[in-house]
Amino acid sequence: MSCPPCPHCQSEFVYQDQSLFICPECAHEWNAQDLADENELNVCDVNGTQLAEGDKVTFVKDLKIKGSSQVLKIGTKAVIRRIHDKADHQLDCKVTGASDMFITAKFVKKA
Repeated sequence: MSCPPCPHCQSEFVYQDQSLFICPECAHEWNAQDLADENELNVCDVNGTQLAEGDKVTFVKDLKIKGSSQVLKIGTKAVIRRIHDKADHQLDCKVTGASDMFITAKFVKKA
């Protein structure tokens, strides 16, 4: 079993001691389960429903595509590919009738 790199110094010389991973270079100790819980992103739609990768969503208002004259109408469907922790656009979606784009979570609802 290979150990993950150190989250502080990215060292590959990590070893496991029972449930803890220990980095000998920076002396950082962490539990893999705690690190996985911290990396989960909690992104909610306009109704407060938690969104996950692979969910289908619909737009709740008309959205103008930046740099284009095209408008995405209310009810346009999209599939969430990835969720990011960016402040302005959290969802990387494949939009029906358009291409891939980043969308803010407050403009969609889970379908």
